[in-house]
Parts: sequence; C-alpha cells; structure tokens
Amino acid sequence: MRPPNTGVGGASTINDVARLAGVSIKTVSRVMNDEPNVRQETRDKVQEAATLLHYRPNLLARSLAGSRSFLVALFYDNPNPAYITELQKGVINRARGSGYHLLVEPQDSHAPDLARQITNLLATIRLDGIILSPPLCDMAVVLQAIEAAGVPYVRVSPFLNPDRSPCVRMDDAQAAYELTRKLIEMGHTDIGFVLGHPEHGGAHQRYEGFVRALREDGMEPRPEWTRQGYFSYESGVEAARAILAPGTKHPTAIFASNDYMALGVMAHAQQAGLRLPDDLSVAGFDDAPGALRTWPPLTTVRQPVEDMAYAAADLLLNRNDAGADQDRMLPFALIMRESVRAR
Repeated sequence: MRPPNTGVGGASTINDVARLAGVSIKTVSRVMNDEPNVRQETRDKVQEAATLLHYRPNLLARSLAGSRSFLVALFYDNPNPAYITELQKGVINRARGSGYHLLVEPQDSHAPDLARQITNLLATIRLDGIILSPPLCDMAVVLQAIEAAGVPYVRVSPFLNPDRSPCVRMDDAQAAYELTRKLIEMGHTDIGFVLGHPEHGGAHQRYEGFVRALREDGMEPRPEWTRQGYFSYESGVEAARAILAPGTKHPTAIFASNDYMALGVMAHAQQAGLRLPDDLSVAGFDDAPGALRTWPPLTTVRQPVEDMAYAAADLLLNRNDAGADQDRMLPFALIMRESVRAR
C-alpha cells in the first residue's frame, strides 16, 4: 500500500484514507469512530492507510458530524497527587485507543453549590461520559446531577449502592485483613491503626478488615491506638504523635490506611527516637511512589489504581455492549518490605 499525494498543505483527509484503503468515506468514518459491524480485514486496511498517511481525525469535525463529542471527564477530590496521576494515566491509555480525549475536573466535595457547579459544567461541555473517584462517587448530589443531565458515568471504588452504576473496585477490606493477619503471624499483638478520611468509603472498608483480623485472634482495637487521619502526611504525623505519646504504652506496629499517613507515622517515630523496624513496625496502603523512597522502605498493599482507571474507561466506552461486565473487581497484592519485622 503506497500513500498517494495529499491535499492542500500536505494534510491528509478522510478522502485520502478512503481512496488508499479502497473503501467508502462512510466506512473510514465508522472505523475512526470505533463503531461495530466492520469486518476486521476492512478495519485493518483503513487503519493501515491512516497510519501511512499520518491521518488524524479532526475532533471538532467528528463531534459535529455525529452524536458524540469524543470527550470523557474525570471528576475527583482527593489530596493524594500520586493517586490522581495514576487515575489519569489509566483513563488516557484506554481513551486514546478509541480516539477519545480526557477532561480533568477537580471538584470541591464540600462546596455548598456542588450540584449547581456540576449541572452548569454539563450544560456547557458535551461529554460522552464521566469517571468518578472517591468521595464524589458516593455523593448523592453528584450522582443526581449527572443522571439528570443524562450523561453516562462509571464509578471507581464506590462504597454505597454499588449496583447504581457500572463500577470498578478492589476488595479493600480483604486487603487490610490480609496485611493485618501478616502482622499478627509475625508476632505483633499490639497494633495501632490510623483511619482514613471518613468521607472515603475505602477507609471504612480498610478498618473493617483490620478489625476482623484482630477479632479472629481474640483481640480488639484499642481506642488509644486508633486515631483519625485524612489521607495526608500531616494527619499521619498527628496520629503518630497521639499513639506514641511519651509515658504511655506503645504498640509494636502501626497500620496506616494509606501510604502518605504511614510516611508521616515513620517520620514522627524516628524524630521521637524510635528505631524502625526494631522498635516499631509500620505498614501502609496503596504502594504510592514514596513507599520505596523512604527508609526503611514501606510495607504496603498495592492498589492497582492505573488498572482500575483503565477498566473504568473501558466500561464507559463499551457501555453499549450488552455482554460487558458492569462491575469489575481487580486484584491487590501485599508488598512486604523492610519497615516491618517479626517480634
């Protein structure tokens, strides 16, 4: 297949692609829009011609010509920059394969006019779908505003009403349970816990798994070793300051329900003169980039955030496939590193 001379300015057009592939312009359009009922042989010919011609469909023209905008949005409100970056990477990797572009929209979940802001946004920008991350994915006002606008959406890690929409999750409770069991098997019976942000459903599930593992061994969480955190480094420092207060009995291990808080726990413990992990073992959750950049490296649960975002985008773009799963549960992994040692 040899590319023909292109039109004005050397830019290839849909006509050039159709001529080189030996198909109609309508067929090229269907392939570019990733529509069904195109034979794979024909699809391959069109894609090969488009590659040879360096053809890129015009997003505005595609939008005006059909019922789609080729824009999907990610709505988020999360203090963890690594988490948001991984979400974006996953959505972009899937969306680009179908010719879609990502619009990233931070939202303030505490804004009194949040529903109005989202309604106004959806009236201004035509979206083909939205991906919602915690805590927005569990907020009724957000879901109602999107549903009223008739925009399809997929939720990542919802806690409430998982059957309300397609969603992608991992088993936070089981992950926390298994890491707590690991600590117990290593001889830790005095374990502290830093709770995650109370507005995030995953935080409650992680504490549930922690408590279940303790109770299997006849133990209960101790209130003085259980402190509220907010998924931030600073809240981890504050929780550690309370749990490790001078003159009180200390736990031998602290499990923080995300890595940023675990890093805060480690920083305060070392400032207080404790040796890690000899005097105190510390574990986190997420496997954020900082987990490997601290000393000792952090034991944690690897949450497949990028894969979850990819799966969410896949559900969104395949929503008309009657045979597609509407709820995907992705696997986690325990990552044992030097921040934890046996007693």
